[in-house]
Amino acid sequence: MSTAPKGSGLATLGLLAVTAIWGSTFVMIKDVVGRMLPIDFLAVRFTIAAVAMLVLFAGPVRRLGRAQLQRGLALGVLYGVAQWLQTEGLALTSPSVSGFVTGMYVVFTPFLALALFRQRMPATTWVAVLLAMVGLGVLALNGFSVDLGVWLTLGSAALYALHIVGLGHWSKPGDAFGMSAIQMLGIAVVCLLATLPHHGPALPPDGKAWVSIIYMALVAGALAMLVQTWAQAHMPATRAAIVMTTEPVFAAGFAVALGVDVLTTRMLLGGALVMVAMYMVELAPRFRRKKPAEALHHEAG
Repeated sequence: MSTAPKGSGLATLGLLAVTAIWGSTFVMIKDVVGRMLPIDFLAVRFTIAAVAMLVLFAGPVRRLGRAQLQRGLALGVLYGVAQWLQTEGLALTSPSVSGFVTGMYVVFTPFLALALFRQRMPATTWVAVLLAMVGLGVLALNGFSVDLGVWLTLGSAALYALHIVGLGHWSKPGDAFGMSAIQMLGIAVVCLLATLPHHGPALPPDGKAWVSIIYMALVAGALAMLVQTWAQAHMPATRAAIVMTTEPVFAAGFAVALGVDVLTTRMLLGGALVMVAMYMVELAPRFRRKKPAEALHHEAG
């Protein structure tokens, strides 16, 4: 279709905007979780996001068929459990290792897409996956040892990949509002349940924390989920995963801009490799005829 390239380009810009928003939250998250339990932070953040989305998009949610409701809820539960595992893993390992291992969803995604939905990728995409993985390692790692924290985080990366693959296969442009709201409900339920063995969700300790959490709930949570759901209706899952590996690049850029970190050669090299990977999957399709995996992306809807 003649509109495919335009829609695909807008989807890429949307995902880049999402990853930039996620990257902008790094400093805020570090401040908030230093003053409240990470799982409490997640529960409050996603509950606010879920309530806001269900109120705003009540109509689109009601218009979803039963199958899409079930799929959206399942995807939200997947994402919520991934957030939980990532948070628990982060408590047991360093942030740099956590960031690298979480980014391994870029490796899991093409294998899951192939195994579950027979989505085959061209050779350039596999090269881009390798480049993105190496770039993440250069950008994030200062040493590496395998412990329980790494295994928990690796589990979260596999679930993030499964979410990306499922969302890419099931998401439709017309269902973006309803699907994103239902997903957020699933995430909130998982995060709330995760607080029960302790004490139930505790509220943020002060006004500054509330402001940060509201921003992360409404902008980095609700808006980001809406844009991701819409964008993945227009592009293959592996391509989306590679685009989303720019998150740590944005995070490093914001950290440098805010004076929290200093620019290093490793940041530049790692970031450059990730960007090259993204450009490979974005530019390569423009120089060849559309591949069957992309053409058939939404036939099974």
